[in-house]
Amino acid sequence: MVLGKRLKVKDERRKTKEGFDFDFPFPLSPAVKKVFILKDILQQLTEVLEQRKLASADSSYVAGLYDKGLDAILKKIGEEATETVMAAKDGDRQKIVYETADLWFHTLIMLSHQGLTADDVLQELARRFGLSGLEEKANRPT
Repeated sequence: MVLGKRLKVKDERRKTKEGFDFDFPFPLSPAVKKVFILKDILQQLTEVLEQRKLASADSSYVAGLYDKGLDAILKKIGEEATETVMAAKDGDRQKIVYETADLWFHTLIMLSHQGLTADDVLQELARRFGLSGLEEKANRPT
């Protein structure tokens, strides 16, 4: 497995309390290690979503969404956004995480359908990092 095409790690995963753990070939701080793992998860999801574009609609939930088109994908994102809001309103932390995962997943499907990836969004977030919200908004093209 390759993380960012730079860092090779063993493919054996150990389930830990916080998720999957990797054996890195050199020491990393816990924060840096977590970034690599999260980026790897997003990369793997992106690859699976791309593979589903080639699958038959009756063989995969995601392939079925792709087959139904953008409107169906957007409708699902709207449903998941509403469920996330309701979970937050109810204050159910476990359900908030569950529904947010659904929302993010369906957003990744939409990005893939549009020829984009999570990496495109991460690059935009990195561009904004360190700017105040007001400064970022003022610098947007009109």
